Parts: sequence; C-alpha cells; structure tokens
Amino acid sequence: MKGKNKISIAACSGMSPYGLVSRATSSDTVAETDNTISICMGATSADKDGFRNLIKKYPIIALSGCDGNCTQKILEQKGVKPLKNIIVMDELNKKDLKPTDVSRLDDNGEICVEYMKNKIKKELKEFEI
Repeated sequence: MKGKNKISIAACSGMSPYGLVSRATSSDTVAETDNTISICMGATSADKDGFRNLIKKYPIIALSGCDGNCTQKILEQKGVKPLKNIIVMDELNKKDLKPTDVSRLDDNGEICVEYMKNKIKKELKEFEI
C-alpha cells in the first residue's frame, strides 16, 4: 500500500479479548502496510509529551474493542475526531467470530485478527491511503 499520506490506527487498550484483538490488528496492520502508524492510547490518555501533537498529525482510524467506545472518547477528549471508529466486538459478532482470551491469541483470536486486518485494509483503500 503506497501513498503520500499516512493514517494512524488507535487501538483499544482494554482488558478484554476484543481489546487484545484490537491491539494485534493495529500492530499487524502497521507492520504489513507502508503508510500507517499506531497510536498508544495509554500515552495519549496520560498526555505524554509527543503524543499531543502526534494524534493531530494524521487522520485516525479508532479501533474500539467494545461498545464503550473508549478509544473514540479518549481521542475526542483530546480534541481529535477520528476519521472512523470501528467497534471490533460488533464487527466480529456480525461474522459470529469470538475471541476467547484477554492476554493470549489462540486460534479463535488469530482468526479474529485476520478478519479485522482485512477490514482495516479495505478502509485504508477507501480513504486512498
């Protein structure tokens, strides 16, 4: 995926299987694409130096693990409206996919990550990134 612009992926950092899938999806997508970067939500929440400007530098796709939408809410509290907010739990439920572990990706978790990576890559194409 090549282009002049970058896009950030901000993943849920929650302690649920959906948070783990969000983080793995973000990490894998950034590793597999040329023009994406990941945003650390912990550092963003804590107003760590460097992150205040980083979250405003590039458009952001927010990956909220569940319907709590914490990723989107944190970004909006920092004055940033995500380009898109994707609720991982809702996307996986549509395909009857269910991760099972909060800290380790098992076979089900890996299937969920693959599905979400493909969804994110389609979104990136839609935004011409």
